[in-house]
Amino acid sequence: MIKIKRFFDFIVALVAIVLLSVFIIITAIIVRLKLGSPVLFKQERPGIQGNPFYVYKFRTMTDERDEKGELLPDNIRLTKVGKFIRKFSLDELPQLFNVLKGDISLVGPRPLLMEYLPLYTSEQSRRHEVRPGITGWAQVNGRNAISWEEKFKLDVWYVDNQSFWLDIKILFLTVVKVFKSEGINQDGQATIEKFKGSDQKKVSNK
Repeated sequence: MIKIKRFFDFIVALVAIVLLSVFIIITAIIVRLKLGSPVLFKQERPGIQGNPFYVYKFRTMTDERDEKGELLPDNIRLTKVGKFIRKFSLDELPQLFNVLKGDISLVGPRPLLMEYLPLYTSEQSRRHEVRPGITGWAQVNGRNAISWEEKFKLDVWYVDNQSFWLDIKILFLTVVKVFKSEGINQDGQATIEKFKGSDQKKVSNK
């Protein structure tokens, strides 16, 4: 299963890069003109077994800072262009190169922030038993419109039930979700609120 999935990931990512090259180039030009350099957003994320790698996305926010030199809130830095890019998931396109490298898969739990690692319960940590993905079971079942706990349950469900045909189903549903622009933002938030640990985790640490 692992070898088949890796082969499938590589071939599909390579074909997608070729077919979507026009969109990749146009998005890069728009980001450069409207948001400046760098065009790509690069950030360390945990991969399989929590091993770090750098994920690449198109920038959607400015680097505006306050008088103390601290970044302004996301809702201020997220521009109209950035919202459009996120609406159609164009910011995710550079991750196809992460797939080619083997950092991530097309389908798997989304790679989140390194700072979240110590906040997971033992059950939630199981999401790192497989390679992370550009899209996943949580993304086609609510994306950012559901709670962190719900997303992690869906991630672990995927770990326990992964199959080639499930991946095909998720990829198909992802395309549908992108065109419908569903679940992009959390209610009342320009971007999703940071994970601060589950209630179960907080109780167990007391």
